[in-house]
Amino acid sequence: MPLFHYRAVSDNGEVQQGQLEVADEQAVLEQLHTRGLIPIEIGPQRGWQAWLQLDLSSLLGASRSKKLVILFTQHLASLLQSGVPLDRSLEIMLRVSVDAPMQQLISPIQEGVRRGVSLSRILSERPELFSGFYISMVQASEVAGDLAEGLNNLAYYLERSKSLRDRLVSALIYPVILLGVSVTSLLVILTYVIPQFRQLFDDMGAALPLSTQIVISVAEVLRGSAVWLLLLVLAAVWGWRQLLKQPGYRLQWDRLMLRLPLFGSLRQRIETARFARSLGTLLTGGVALLQALNIARQTLSNQLLVEQVGIAAESLKQGRQLAAPLLASGVFPVLALQMIQVGEETGRLDEMLLKVADTYDREVEVAIQRLLAVLEPMLIVGLGVLIAGIILSVLVAIMSITEIPI
Repeated sequence: MPLFHYRAVSDNGEVQQGQLEVADEQAVLEQLHTRGLIPIEIGPQRGWQAWLQLDLSSLLGASRSKKLVILFTQHLASLLQSGVPLDRSLEIMLRVSVDAPMQQLISPIQEGVRRGVSLSRILSERPELFSGFYISMVQASEVAGDLAEGLNNLAYYLERSKSLRDRLVSALIYPVILLGVSVTSLLVILTYVIPQFRQLFDDMGAALPLSTQIVISVAEVLRGSAVWLLLLVLAAVWGWRQLLKQPGYRLQWDRLMLRLPLFGSLRQRIETARFARSLGTLLTGGVALLQALNIARQTLSNQLLVEQVGIAAESLKQGRQLAAPLLASGVFPVLALQMIQVGEETGRLDEMLLKVADTYDREVEVAIQRLLAVLEPMLIVGLGVLIAGIILSVLVAIMSITEIPI
């Protein structure tokens, strides 16, 4: 039987992970539900052969799945807020939808609702689409008896998260295109243009300047060992990714990332906005603070921040406040933690967390603009100087051979 890896959250907010050797994902879900666990992630335990394959379709499918979940949540929330019952809302969505993936998503959910199964239980059977965060929000909304408001909060959260991600991608498009065009130009010059001049220089038999010799040597290495260099780069990337899977190295790397000039502060703001919005949305939906904290913790990608939030969760178990241990860690912005502290003191922590998220969403946008204002000229000037240096090295060699005074 295949081996499945899982991560799940218990009723007291503790994150658990492990492996189960069962027939399929449905069996994993049944065992987790039997233990009283809410699944966050379920997937097959992949062997080394699978990691050697780049599945582009799965990457594109993940993007489409996120859009599908956002549309499903928005439409269902709108219908429920209009007073339409859940079963009727799903029926309307199924009838008016012309998108086959959306119909395939809604149909089993509607069937489950008609059998009397709770929406959160049905959604938990599709962990590849609905995260533990999503399921916990729906479950809390069902307990509170206000599923429409819970789904509305979820739709807002998903939309804002997507908006932040889209802004980051849009900001990187121009620098990536610029870098790609420049690198391509360099490769064309070094692998095609320079070898043509090399033949000319060899025929003349004259001594070449040092700069020209260096350029020609680099061009010969690229032309003769391109395949090996590519394999070396791929092996280095693979080795680096394997190294980062070790907790100690990953923690040191993430600590370094937060200390980088410009990039470090931007990463800190992005993580703060994501964490604050996740935790605020969960608390607004009625999820208990400790459980919400452990679920929101999983939305962070920086392991140093994850570790510090875990310490804060342990502090909460001892009856202390949330902001104090995070402030002592020194890895979160002070302004955000002061706002969180005010929210704890006034009993409006959920509202204050969402304000923190909005504040740092705006700061991320400003930080991206400033970063691009520095990065783009540096790329243009740096790559321009590099290309100009290669061209000048060839011109110097031609002038020296033809005895043209420089």
